[in-house]
Amino acid sequence: MKKGSAIDIQHRSQLAIYLSLPILSWAFYDFANTIFSSNINTIFFPFYMDEVLGTNEVMQQVASTFISYANAIASLLLVIFSPLFGVWIDNTGYKKKFIVWFASISILFTFMMGIFANVQTTTNYSGVPLSLFLVVASFVIAKFFFNSSLVFYDSMMGDLGTKEEMPLISGFGVAIGYLGTLFGLLVYLYVGNSDFHRAFIPTAILYLLFSLPLFFINKDTPIPKSQRKSLKFLDGYKEILQTFKDMKQYKAIFTFMIAYFFLNDAIATTIAMMAVYATAIVGFSSGQFIVLYLVSTVSTIIGSLAFGYITKSIGAKRAITIVALIMIIALVFAVFATAQWMFWLAGSLFGISLGSMWVTSRTYIIELSPNEKRGQFFGLFAFSGKVSSIIGPAVYGTVTLWMKDYGTLASRVALSTLIVMTVIGLLVHLKVNDKNGNSK
Repeated sequence: MKKGSAIDIQHRSQLAIYLSLPILSWAFYDFANTIFSSNINTIFFPFYMDEVLGTNEVMQQVASTFISYANAIASLLLVIFSPLFGVWIDNTGYKKKFIVWFASISILFTFMMGIFANVQTTTNYSGVPLSLFLVVASFVIAKFFFNSSLVFYDSMMGDLGTKEEMPLISGFGVAIGYLGTLFGLLVYLYVGNSDFHRAFIPTAILYLLFSLPLFFINKDTPIPKSQRKSLKFLDGYKEILQTFKDMKQYKAIFTFMIAYFFLNDAIATTIAMMAVYATAIVGFSSGQFIVLYLVSTVSTIIGSLAFGYITKSIGAKRAITIVALIMIIALVFAVFATAQWMFWLAGSLFGISLGSMWVTSRTYIIELSPNEKRGQFFGLFAFSGKVSSIIGPAVYGTVTLWMKDYGTLASRVALSTLIVMTVIGLLVHLKVNDKNGNSK
């Protein structure tokens, strides 16, 4: 019997794992939040910004800058708070409780994006129409709380099965999540090729609907109040500082955090910018991009399931190396794409690497982390990823802003910086020495 579990999870078949109600409802939250991630973060918010601002080649680069900076601000907020989240997990045992609150706030502000986009006003704020400013502000808040919920969601995975089952559970969650992408894209049938803000409210409704199984089925195992410490806001940072002081003891996981910083830089920026890049640079129509995104998502689902087995077979470290190489190839094709077939190939390869990186990295964190510090290390995992989620979009947005007068070349140069980041991440990852567990 696994400590803290209500059922015997030893020696389960793969089908029993996938049909376990706590695991299934946990995976459906991935289904729910991926609808937000794909519909809002990747597709319709960038399309909306390009529709409102991108009236010519120069303004398309300005729209790219707005999108990049909005993503960077949301990530900055998570960097500030994620250390505290890890301490909350380890000190209280609560995971689902915080997911419910954070997801609900994210859903509310996704809904408000749709409300504000319909506001007709001549009022400007720093030269930006008030309605556009409110949509961008709501996006930042919605994305921050969406990302915050994932810290608790990822940490919850360790309570659902044995360490040996983690690759399969992680792969299953990611695959179910990307089925959410396919389902969420049904909103496009309602939106069409214009008025992209119409996607915001239906997306919020779907996000809520498929979050409900986790809200009502999964249970927390809270730590008794008598065993909890009295926490202050800065305690999360104090514990992280202490962990940094103990770096020699956890050298492998800290090395991987650095590698993940660079790898996630490419992932986060590509997710945020691929829609505008495909339409403005490669010449895709919005409808063609939706089809491309569907194909990429199918690749993601296949990659997620396949790398669950690959990770179990060859280990998380080797699997991550393969994923990073696939990412590099995908980005090279994207940067130099002069024909649509090249971007089709890039999108498919990136889809495989995207889902697979989530499967392999989450599993690797669990492999490297001691049980009593798992929440803190998942907080650090989010911290590392979200710092890079500031740097990547900020660099991309700054390059497009500086080079806006060069038109499409600006975006190609901006995207090429992600190849450099991925190569650095791969080289650092190869230096991770986990031969003797997390102490090396």
